[in-house]
Amino acid sequence: MNEERVLALAGLFQATSLAQQLANDGRCDEGAMEASLGSIFRIDAPSVADVYGGASGVRLGLRNLIAQLDENGRDMAVTRMAVTVIRLERNLSRQSDLLNKLQQGIVSAQRQVEHFGMGSPQVISRLAELYSSTLSTLKPRVMVTGNPQQLQQANMVERVRANLLAAVRSAVLWRQVGGRQWQLILYRRQCSMLARGLLTGTTLDNG
Repeated sequence: MNEERVLALAGLFQATSLAQQLANDGRCDEGAMEASLGSIFRIDAPSVADVYGGASGVRLGLRNLIAQLDENGRDMAVTRMAVTVIRLERNLSRQSDLLNKLQQGIVSAQRQVEHFGMGSPQVISRLAELYSSTLSTLKPRVMVTGNPQQLQQANMVERVRANLLAAVRSAVLWRQVGGRQWQLILYRRQCSMLARGLLTGTTLDNG
């Protein structure tokens, strides 16, 4: 494990945690969500940290990753979602037509970001539609459970799907920097130590 892989994992756990928060409570950390959605559009960032606008962009993800690696703090719904997203991304990587459709959709959504802003309903709706028309057609399906009252609201479902698209973006990044699922088992303690160090660094950087 190294810091780049831990940051990408933090991005993955942040996006899945946000999706779970929305499904349960109908609200989430808006700053973290903006950083996660922003990662979808930073395809050619010079470093992993820059994908999230700096390591502080995944502070929530680092906290969640540490909790998931700690036997006592684990949220199994988030863990299952993250593992499913990793498997889904591996399937996506073999589907060149869907990858092209996804890339074109992100370029189109970028124009909406410039016009309406990252967290606007228009952008979230576009990202959710993109997730539905590409990733939702693949196996395994990412199952999100939560409060039925929240999951019956169209705008809440869109926010959940937009975060799942961000989770897949982090899974792509995780694989690109050499991340593999078995590392989560073999290097659990090392991953937790690196995440704690990065979290401390982001806290110091932000006073």
